[in-house]
Amino acid sequence: MGTADGMPVVRTLAELTALVERDRGLYVRWSRGPATDLPAVTSTDELTGVSMPGLSANPLDVERWWQDRPVGLWVARRLHDYAHLPRDKGPGVRPWVLEGRENGRGPDNEPLVTDVRPVCWIDPSVIDEAKTEVARQEGPWGPLRRTGG
Repeated sequence: MGTADGMPVVRTLAELTALVERDRGLYVRWSRGPATDLPAVTSTDELTGVSMPGLSANPLDVERWWQDRPVGLWVARRLHDYAHLPRDKGPGVRPWVLEGRENGRGPDNEPLVTDVRPVCWIDPSVIDEAKTEVARQEGPWGPLRRTGG
């Protein structure tokens, strides 16, 4: 792991997978980072403009229904699902991992997290690796209906 802005940087999907296997209660957030998010620890519902009580984030904990499938594939899927956000939300938006306490749910049923402790940045190469891993899957894996590429 390297560092950026004083925070460690996960540089491979294997590194992030090891972190998820070791620690429970981790989330990934796509934003301009802790320096921007932590002063207010709120998110805004983009449709209504309503302020929500926590940072909108997605859990990295492996769900039981995933059964014995590889954790690395789970992590790849979690990143793949939201890889469009930097394009949609603009310059400076990137993924980072945090720990915290769920304080409700947002409009897409995503956790709203408070008592946030930043853990690490996720290097863009990890997102590329995740996209490649998901694309390699055979069988019922189909494309999510995201715009752009």
